[in-house]
Amino acid sequence: MKIVGFETDAGLRLGVVEADQVVDLQAVDADTPTDLGVLLARTSGDLRPLRDLVARAPAAARIPLQGLRFALPIANPGKVVCLGLNYLDHVKEGSQRDNVPQHPTIFFRSLTSLVAHESAILRPRITETLDYEGELAVIIGRRAKHLTVDTAVSCIAGYSCFNDGSVREFQRHSTQWDIGKNFDRTGGFGPWMVTADELPPGGHGLKLETRLNGQVLQSDNTSNMMFPVAETIAYVTQGMTLEPGDVLVTGTPSGVGFARKPRVWMRHGDVCEVQIEGVGVLCNPVEDERE
Repeated sequence: MKIVGFETDAGLRLGVVEADQVVDLQAVDADTPTDLGVLLARTSGDLRPLRDLVARAPAAARIPLQGLRFALPIANPGKVVCLGLNYLDHVKEGSQRDNVPQHPTIFFRSLTSLVAHESAILRPRITETLDYEGELAVIIGRRAKHLTVDTAVSCIAGYSCFNDGSVREFQRHSTQWDIGKNFDRTGGFGPWMVTADELPPGGHGLKLETRLNGQVLQSDNTSNMMFPVAETIAYVTQGMTLEPGDVLVTGTPSGVGFARKPRVWMRHGDVCEVQIEGVGVLCNPVEDERE
């Protein structure tokens, strides 16, 4: 299933994509949560009941996918846990080329830094150094602590696309990356969540591509992660509890803008796309910050 958050004049809704239509789940059952994270918490990650809702959806609950006002796949994630330096070729193109990490490099993003599919990523007024980073996002379906590599994928509800928009000038101000990763509305997330049963375990072996104005700038495969999804979840859950609706963003491959000669930054009028095999295409225009 492709589960999508979207906006209506009546507020946030949750839907299931079927071909060129979306089944509005609240139009089938008004008690269905409008936030996928809340739904996952209520069901402990079991999304099978949604199939029953879709099967009995009346025609009036089906709306066109075209023209949908997309919301974030998870409206209010409790945690957005991100990895840096998870593809060796990306490590080699940066300042850590002689210091290959032995453990996952963890940082966090805030909700205010995120934008949905087709919404504008904002280039901050203070700097031009806004970079793209296409990544696979993992959405947690059930509470998870002290998992092992063998059990880790059992907590995954599904997958989405992510653009870890990074303000490089501020990222380099210190050894802590968070300020450069958390400027308002710089990170794209969407367009929906594809349930885990539709993809290989851990999202392994998926082609990932980032395009800026149609030009391919990143092209790799999730099989090349230094710390695969299962290993990363096992590592993270030794220290922190992952909750339903939390998001794990798994790092970007080589080809980012700061490593290019000349450097390539996202600018006003650009369109950035992140495409992941079996998941979809996340598309965001880029606009200058005005306020």
